[in-house]
Amino acid sequence: MVEFYIKVENVVAFAVLGRKITLTKLVEKMDNTEYEPEQFPGLVYRIKDPRAAALIFSSGKIVCTGAKSIQMAKEAMKKIVNDIRKTGTSMPRKFKINIENIVASTKIEVKPKLMLDEIAISLEEVEYEPEQFPGLVYRMKSPRTAFLLFGSGKIICTGGRNLEDINIALNKFKKRLEGIGLKVKPIKG
Repeated sequence: MVEFYIKVENVVAFAVLGRKITLTKLVEKMDNTEYEPEQFPGLVYRIKDPRAAALIFSSGKIVCTGAKSIQMAKEAMKKIVNDIRKTGTSMPRKFKINIENIVASTKIEVKPKLMLDEIAISLEEVEYEPEQFPGLVYRMKSPRTAFLLFGSGKIICTGGRNLEDINIALNKFKKRLEGIGLKVKPIKG
């Protein structure tokens, strides 16, 4: 298996705390919050270190986004829960943090030249509408991921829940491209 040079762009994590949270109380006692229940049922809370944003719901579910690594997402979630605790809201000391989605990028060199229209004709599970979007969309069932492939060789991968799944998916995608006669080489980018 080839190792791709993967750059994590965003990690989405969530925790279900099993406690009700009074969102109006958080707005009163915490800075960097936005809460407009007529528009959206959750409160948006932004933190600077680590840089991330959270959607906090009154049910006790928190979704954290914007972290650049799994570890950073976990640190952000712990900080968010601790900040909620500082408002006097009862929060569990231990809770499970689940990784929902990792958005990552990589780059490949393809020989002969990377022709997205030819790939779209040759592969199944592909969407390519260059008038609407410049990238080719390729969906994979296992591991469940989606790729955006651009003419420059840049690939955006979404849907993976860990870096191993992303690397496995990229290797499967590489094999599919090689199966239609392309030579694919991961590059640092």
